Amino acid sequence: MLKFWKKKPADQGAGENEEVATPAAAEAAQAPVPEAPPVAESPSPIEPAAEASSAKRGWRERLSGSSFARGLSSLFARHPKLDDSLLDELETTLITADVGIEASTSLVENLRKRMHKREFADADALLQALRQELTALLKPVQKPLDVNGYKPFVVLTVGINGVGKTTTIGKLARRWRDDQHQVLLAAGDTFRAAAVEQLKTWGERNQVPVISQGQDADAASVIFDALQAARSRNADVLIADTAGRLHTQGGLMDELGKIARVLKKLDPEAPHEVLMVIDGTTGQNAISQVRQFRQIVGVTGLVVTKLDGTAKGGVVFALAREFGLPIRFVGLGETATDLRVFDAEAYVDGLLPADFARA
Repeated sequence: MLKFWKKKPADQGAGENEEVATPAAAEAAQAPVPEAPPVAESPSPIEPAAEASSAKRGWRERLSGSSFARGLSSLFARHPKLDDSLLDELETTLITADVGIEASTSLVENLRKRMHKREFADADALLQALRQELTALLKPVQKPLDVNGYKPFVVLTVGINGVGKTTTIGKLARRWRDDQHQVLLAAGDTFRAAAVEQLKTWGERNQVPVISQGQDADAASVIFDALQAARSRNADVLIADTAGRLHTQGGLMDELGKIARVLKKLDPEAPHEVLMVIDGTTGQNAISQVRQFRQIVGVTGLVVTKLDGTAKGGVVFALAREFGLPIRFVGLGETATDLRVFDAEAYVDGLLPADFARA
């Protein structure tokens, strides 16, 4: 039977096309700072474990509502017997969770061969093997984004409307600013006035300058000016927003190609990262989106958003198998801290039954 166990900035003046969020003046800057009490050199060994456990719970809390997680929990709870019918249902569960037909079939057939060789004592052992297989599929795309290689490091963000692109830019700005990087934003989505205003709001909130020229301005010109500004101010990171009209519209793709060409006039290596934002609820349609954008602007990394809502959860595996592109971040909620650096093991564990005993 299936068994479960419980684990115990140097400020600079704004240009005429720029919106800058001015930091509040530092109060009591001249006040003496009292000497801090000595800190123990060796913290309690319980603290790192508790922190890791809390982080794991965070992933589970966000991912447990996905059809992937619910499907696996239901399957192994009502089908404790280790046989071919269990594997047949597992394949159906994976396919309906957007893992993809090829990936699901390959994974299940591998497990079936191992089962017939009597490698699994029970369904719990099969579930452990499933965890290993899923983690192995995602490990190659677990590659955090390092923005220290160039100065300024230019991140061009792309993706269709509604995927959370501008919000993702705001969260990235907050992350890198907190990491002591000087960040500049470029409002290159000039097709929608709301996108420009939204980016300005994020800039004000995070005290990050935003270069903009308003609605209907030439996007390539805006981003070109932003790169010039970033270089003159010695900024560390420039994050450029772009329009997100449907990927089937040729005009958008032409515009993205133009932006990439214009950037190279200032920096032959730019953009240093083409970060595509994917809505985790779009399922297999995400595959065609990545394929289209990759042909035009050479996508180099992915962000998968909205995985805490109605997302099925499996599209991450499909993207990993189809393209092998680094998954830089995943969105697990609304706050800035809910944009997480992708962690293959944490992601897989968040989808498995809560009381599953892991080796």
